[in-house]
Amino acid sequence: MPTTPATADDPSTVRTLLRLWPYVRPVRARLLVAAVVAVLASCMGLVIPLVLKWLVDGPVAERDPQGVWLGALYLLLLGLAEAGLFGLRRWLVARPLAGVEAEMRADLYRHLQRVPIAFHDRWASGQLLSRGTTDLMLLRMFLAFPLTFLLVNGVTIVIGVVIMLLQDWVLGLVILGPAIPVVITCVVFERRYAEVARRAQDQVGDLTTVVEESVLGIRIIKGFGRHRSQARAFRELARTLRGTELHKARLLATIWAVIITLPELAIGAALVLGTVRVADGALSAGTLVAFLSTALALRWPVDSIGFLLAMTQEAATATQRYFEVMDAERESGAVHTASAPAPARGNGARPADDGLRFHAVRFRYPDAPEGSPPVLDHIDLHIRHGESMALVGATGTGKTTLTALVPRLHEVTSGRITLDGEDITAMSREELRSRVAVAFEEPTLFSASVGENVLMGTDGAAGRAELDRALAVAQAGFAHELPEGTGTQVGEQGLSLSGGQRQRLALARAVVGRPRFLVLDDPLSALDVHTEAAVETALRQVLAETTALIVAHRPSTVLLADRVALLSGGRITAVGTHHELLRTNAEYAWLMSGADHGADGPATAGTDATGTDATTADTTDAIEEARR
Repeated sequence: MPTTPATADDPSTVRTLLRLWPYVRPVRARLLVAAVVAVLASCMGLVIPLVLKWLVDGPVAERDPQGVWLGALYLLLLGLAEAGLFGLRRWLVARPLAGVEAEMRADLYRHLQRVPIAFHDRWASGQLLSRGTTDLMLLRMFLAFPLTFLLVNGVTIVIGVVIMLLQDWVLGLVILGPAIPVVITCVVFERRYAEVARRAQDQVGDLTTVVEESVLGIRIIKGFGRHRSQARAFRELARTLRGTELHKARLLATIWAVIITLPELAIGAALVLGTVRVADGALSAGTLVAFLSTALALRWPVDSIGFLLAMTQEAATATQRYFEVMDAERESGAVHTASAPAPARGNGARPADDGLRFHAVRFRYPDAPEGSPPVLDHIDLHIRHGESMALVGATGTGKTTLTALVPRLHEVTSGRITLDGEDITAMSREELRSRVAVAFEEPTLFSASVGENVLMGTDGAAGRAELDRALAVAQAGFAHELPEGTGTQVGEQGLSLSGGQRQRLALARAVVGRPRFLVLDDPLSALDVHTEAAVETALRQVLAETTALIVAHRPSTVLLADRVALLSGGRITAVGTHHELLRTNAEYAWLMSGADHGADGPATAGTDATGTDATTADTTDAIEEARR
């Protein structure tokens, strides 16, 4: 996902942060109580200068030791009360805000499971990780601190200014002098800091992506000796992020310099003027002490404005980034399309639409350039009930894309797909995926046990017997020989296993639930010929009980199927048995030959009058005979 800096069209900070309200609403009462407690604690600090005024003008001026001790006791009690109230505020917000963060993270994870595959194709995983970790941490910090203290400090400043004006309006106006330049600085800072904060958070996502890819691809990096170039690329990104963070620090230093310096100058001016007025008898010493103590008590609320605004801007950009993901459209639900009713089942006969059928299916990727040809165009294909069909075609013809349409990993652009006469878009995704099992060419295993990875292909009802059966079909008996048997943890992405072992476990996962429909995308490509032969022998029994579509590149895999469909130029150009296509279709014979014909394609010398490579036919006949 490319870095997308904030623009003038971005929503305001307040409007952006208001999107958090649905998550905050359940804990609003506790947060409100915490804010009230914080205001009371802050007001305790403003009472201290009034006690000091009484103490200076009273017991100190009158040389009353008992009164001085009483005043000291008052100050101690006020300090303890202030500390206790701030501690209570922290206790009030800690648990509910941890719950808000957990709920937002869970919602993000659930949403990522429901967005289309095309969304994950566009987004870098590091960007998604940073939104689920760093950004949510920033939001929790904002809700715990700036959200409350922007209110608390605002109330404290207003009350403190009123107290100072009541004590002496002349000195009060001196203190208020920097207000206008401070406000202007805050407005300018907010706009500039928002852009830089967004850039920094996007760069953190980019850096996370590089780290994740480097960890997952460590074998490639080491195998090709690319650790230095990868380190240079990481340093460049880290250096860019460092520059952005330093830009943020300069902006924050600028606002702090203004916010701290101007009020300090105002306090210094008030001190000089107040001292002159006390010397002239126009002001009591106690009033001056109380006034300056109140001004000093307001230093933290004023000085923290820059810090709080910075955290608020970071929270606003984190909210934008979070909802960029949450606003992504989910996979469409059941869409009931107008379709002809399924034929009546009379005398036990199956209707013509039984099995898996593609009806004039057309598919184009949603982000494909305008005017580009579709990946698949007018696909008409019928795999009858209980039949297995091999899907053959040159690399890049759309075989994997076609198989992804069956479980609705992608949505067809036009046309429809039916299972036993029922349009798949008329089913819920849960129902559809309970009927269809898939095994991909690139197997993915999770950081779980072997058994948990395989049983992921069921609804949870399968037991030990089904697990053992699936492992036997996939010739994955090695699982029982692992240190803890099928309870052995396979590690992240199963990289502790070989490619062939991962592929066999993925195949076991596909067959463990005895699916009605089975979609296999070249599931045996990583196996040696002997293991492949053993798997195919066991797999034939499974295929006899299901309806299967199998992407195949080798004759040995093709021979598993009852019929073969040739995909060429985004269309099904031929359907028949393996031997029929060898005799009648030159392109199919060329694909099955495995010979290097260069750019001439299938129409090369060495074929007989029907366009069939005689050697290929002899080879596949021998393979089939051996399997029998």
